[in-house]
Amino acid sequence: MLKILRIIFLISLFSQGISVIRLTGQEKEGMVKYTPEFRFTDGIYLNFDQVKLNNPIPKSKLLTSIDYNDREFFKKILEGDKIYFYDNMGVRQEIAKNTIWGYSRNGVIYIQVQDNFNRITFVGNICHFVADVTTVDSRSYSSPYGYYDPYYAPYSYSSYYNPYSPYYSPYRSNMTRNELKQYLIEFESGKLLEFDVSNTELLLMKDDKLYEEYVQLSRKKKKELMFVYIRKFNENNPLYLPVPVQ
Repeated sequence: MLKILRIIFLISLFSQGISVIRLTGQEKEGMVKYTPEFRFTDGIYLNFDQVKLNNPIPKSKLLTSIDYNDREFFKKILEGDKIYFYDNMGVRQEIAKNTIWGYSRNGVIYIQVQDNFNRITFVGNICHFVADVTTVDSRSYSSPYGYYDPYYAPYSYSSYYNPYSPYYSPYRSNMTRNELKQYLIEFESGKLLEFDVSNTELLLMKDDKLYEEYVQLSRKKKKELMFVYIRKFNENNPLYLPVPVQ
C-alpha cells in the first residue's frame, strides 16, 4: 500500500512539473511567442497599450460609410481629421486622427509619425522601422552649396540688413527637407527612440551578456553592428503577445 501511495505521489509531482514547464514556455495562458507568422488583430490603435494587448478598435466599431471589405479601408478612413467609433459601453466617441498611435491591416502594424503611417517591419521586444520625416535646418546665410558661408549673401549687404528693403531677411533661414530616418520602439514601454549607438546601448542593458559584448566594440563596429545586436537581443528575449482574435 505504501509503495502504491509513493508511486501516486511521484506521478502527481511529475504532472505538476509538466504543467510548470508548459506555463513557462508560454509565459502565461493566452499568450503566444511572436514569430513572423504572427498576425496582429486588424483595427485602429488609440495608444500603445492597445498594441501590447493586441486589442485595437475593430472595423465593426468604427463609424464610417466606407465598405469594411474595401482594400483601402484604413487609408480612406484616415484621410479625415477625426475618427468616430463606439467604445466598449456602446457610447459614440470621436478622436483626432493625429493623436492615434496607428493601426493594423492584414496582420501588420503601422505607426504614426508626423501624420504619416509607417509599417513596422521588424517586431520584437525591440522593434525597428523606417519613416519618411520632415526636418528643419536653421542656417545663417546658407550658400548655394548647402553649408554656412560667411562671405556669401544673395544680395548686397545694405539691402540684406535694411528692414525696409524687399530683399531684407532675418539673420537665420529655415530650410525643410524630407528624409528617411530609422527608429526603435521599446516594446515594454512603447518608447520611440532614434536608431543610433547610444539608444542601442541603452536598450541592450537588459541583457547583461549582450550589453558587455557590445560596449567592448569600437565606435565604428558599434555603428555597423547595431541591428545585429538588436536581432540577437530579440532572439534571447522573445516577445509574447495575446493570442490574436479570430
